[in-house]
Amino acid sequence: MKYDVILAGVGGQGVLSVASIIAHAALSEGLEVRQSEVHGMAQRGGAVISHLRISDKKIPGDLVPKGSADLILAMEPLESLRYVPYLKTSGTFVSSADPFVNIPNYPAMEEIISSIKKLPKSRLVEAGTLAKEAGLAKAVNIVMVGAASNFLPVKTQSLEKTIADIFSKKDTATVQANAKAYKLGQQAVGQQAAGKK
Repeated sequence: MKYDVILAGVGGQGVLSVASIIAHAALSEGLEVRQSEVHGMAQRGGAVISHLRISDKKIPGDLVPKGSADLILAMEPLESLRYVPYLKTSGTFVSSADPFVNIPNYPAMEEIISSIKKLPKSRLVEAGTLAKEAGLAKAVNIVMVGAASNFLPVKTQSLEKTIADIFSKKDTATVQANAKAYKLGQQAVGQQAAGKK
């Protein structure tokens, strides 16, 4: 088994935290993990991409070759489209529907959504709305981990435990909100998948 993921977004959105959660959960199951990341010019607002490779055998390199990603997981819709060339034909594309408008000529959302919906296995997640519903607006990245859990070769229990461990030193409300954010993201994409069958 080999599963390649491209995670994309902009600085400050928690792209690297998402990659770390998935990587730790995979490692906890005894899987091999390789990860590489690129940070944009600015810490906040610059492009951030992480390559994450998961396998039950040794992985030869850190980078996901173009045309071979099983999953593109994006925190921002425009940024997500930059990485479509990495997606394999049978791959899945999951993006937050919330724009991060950091350039003056940001395209119309209708155009972006239309481009995403043309991809055969695409899912858009109202991550900001779901994070607020969970009780923690900052938990958008955890919503996206939940969304990705429908496709990753990692057990949901491992992902949930990793998230719980990360937030264990926080107050109970924060721990519960992140657990709920994960579930809401998981259910939102699960329902979309059921609707497309």
